[in-house]
Amino acid sequence: MLGIGEFARRGRISVRMLRHYDAMGLLTPAHVDEWTGRRAYEVSQLARLNRLVVLKELGFSLQQVKTMLDELDPVELHGMLRLRRMELEAQIDADVARLAEVEARLRAVDDASGGHDLDVTVRPVEPLRVAMRSGVAASYDPASITPVVQPLFDEIIAALGATRLRPIGPALVRYERGQRGRVVVDVCFPVDAELGPRGGFAVVDLPRIERAAIALHHGPPEGVMATIQALASWIDRSPHRSSGGNREVYLDCAGARDTWVLEIQEPLLPGTSPSRRSPTPLRRS
Repeated sequence: MLGIGEFARRGRISVRMLRHYDAMGLLTPAHVDEWTGRRAYEVSQLARLNRLVVLKELGFSLQQVKTMLDELDPVELHGMLRLRRMELEAQIDADVARLAEVEARLRAVDDASGGHDLDVTVRPVEPLRVAMRSGVAASYDPASITPVVQPLFDEIIAALGATRLRPIGPALVRYERGQRGRVVVDVCFPVDAELGPRGGFAVVDLPRIERAAIALHHGPPEGVMATIQALASWIDRSPHRSSGGNREVYLDCAGARDTWVLEIQEPLLPGTSPSRRSPTPLRRS
């Protein structure tokens, strides 16, 4: 048997919380001295304490914890823990993406006041045969785009694996304006295959872009907005005009996300010529 102080030390918890758990009927001492009122615990009760603390730290109320500890069997308890863990991980991912968006907007602010030169080239983009899976986002807001893009990647990769069809080039994401402000998102992988629908995707030919403004984005895709806005500023300062529907080509995604390289392709309207006026170099950070 362990006194309350020793049990608290081994359980890495305060004596005050042990008394609170006792009062709530969550963790009662194995023995209470009738004369002194001193509490004593069995070593085996550390397992219940650990389960209690884990559930509490995962965000469940103490009333919920009590129900789980007393009524759920181990299989149900583990299932709820896994679900709660997934919810917390999704919240963390959303918070990280939100911070990345804030950083991207700050970089866009810096771009407007100066930074290093954005290297832009204007050239055609050749037609490409791809395996494509599409979805619809509510808007261009990253909070709407990200939850659509990631599942599309997961789904098309799984579908390609099931058909044993292997990509022959880097992945790309294409954005097209949809109805009522929505955005059609196409996740594509270049393939060597016959045209037509497959299980979970379709093999299609992306048309040639006669003229596109192209720039590289270095860093995580969550921060691509700063590069897209910098490219838009470059186009605005040039004789070119955008025709919309940009593409993001994932050139190098082998390492950490901070080292990724994406190619941003912005289609341009025909009939504009770079010889008419050279754009003022755009500075970006």
